[in-house]
Amino acid sequence: MDIKNRLGKITTIKEIVANFSRSILFKTSARMADIEKTEKQFEEVVEACRQVFLMKMKDYGTSWRILRLPSLTDQIYIKANRIRSIDRKGTQKIDDGIRSEYVGIVNYSVIALIQLEIGNSEGTSLLSEEALTFYNRFIYAARDLMLRKNFDYDEAWRNMRLSSLTDIIMTKLMRIKQIEDHEGKTFISEGVEANYYDIINYAVFALIKLNENEGI
Repeated sequence: MDIKNRLGKITTIKEIVANFSRSILFKTSARMADIEKTEKQFEEVVEACRQVFLMKMKDYGTSWRILRLPSLTDQIYIKANRIRSIDRKGTQKIDDGIRSEYVGIVNYSVIALIQLEIGNSEGTSLLSEEALTFYNRFIYAARDLMLRKNFDYDEAWRNMRLSSLTDIIMTKLMRIKQIEDHEGKTFISEGVEANYYDIINYAVFALIKLNENEGI
């Protein structure tokens, strides 16, 4: 092969490498932009959930401190099951829509994580400031978990239907109920804590999708 042909081949290889590098850079930049968008939307949804949590504390204090974990699991189950029921029937008799149910799922899951750490109590309440500190701690732990998983799964949840997100929440709840019935013992599976975190994140994804569908 003469020098001219060799130079031409080298130039072609350099162009291929350059184009490949640009493609990787573009995909990486787009991926990071999507993750940043998700993080921003997560914060917007969580702020709405947090405001509901705070407003309810003004009305009821931390009366939820009396609830044991199985009761919280059942409360979350009721909300997820109502969402599935509305989806199946295509109608509802109560004015509250599915958005408020997803918000309730987020907040009760956070409460479950608080109770899991400090235990339930019939006589000991928390100050609002203490409850909010716990709330923020667990909600941002859920966010950090979501960001790590989102990086690995490439925003796969965005291609999921709302009904699928609800079904996964129900699956996580059934796992928690099974673990609770076995007195917290597992052979290979994650414990209840990991499942509560996943429920928070799937409910947040559902709320993001609702916001997008409504142009919020």
